[in-house]
Amino acid sequence: MKKAAVLMGSDSDLPVLEPLFKRLKDFAIPYEARVMSAHRTPALACDFAANARKNGFGVIIAAAGKAAHLAGVVAAHTTLPVIGIPVKSSTLDGLDALLSTVQMPSGIPVATVAIDGADNAAILAAQILSLEDDALADKLSKMKIDMTEQVIEKDKKIQEKIK
Repeated sequence: MKKAAVLMGSDSDLPVLEPLFKRLKDFAIPYEARVMSAHRTPALACDFAANARKNGFGVIIAAAGKAAHLAGVVAAHTTLPVIGIPVKSSTLDGLDALLSTVQMPSGIPVATVAIDGADNAAILAAQILSLEDDALADKLSKMKIDMTEQVIEKDKKIQEKIK
């Protein structure tokens, strides 16, 4: 299985990414996590992205707040799918990061999840990697079935409570 790259613009983004790491581990997806900044280490971020495919990665997840250019810079230097996680900062509650991540020019796509949406980023990465991995696709199918069963159970409890 190809690896997932997890890039964060700052070490302060680490707590937001904890659900992502847990979900990747649950799916048994190998990953590497790095701190790279689009502004403070642009050459490093560009080099990482340019060599990601040859280094065994199948998807790149980039989390950043404020100006949040990391996902876009990475996407400009790779043909791998890039998933952006806008990180909430104290400034504009993450709206600045969301707009910076989602408003990419034509030809440089970044799949963007919700502000602080690390869990969905991991699930989307798993869906991308599952295109070439049937066992991973089965794990995703089981996850969907489990979610359905949980909602049905919650509905039953609510129905009993309101009767």
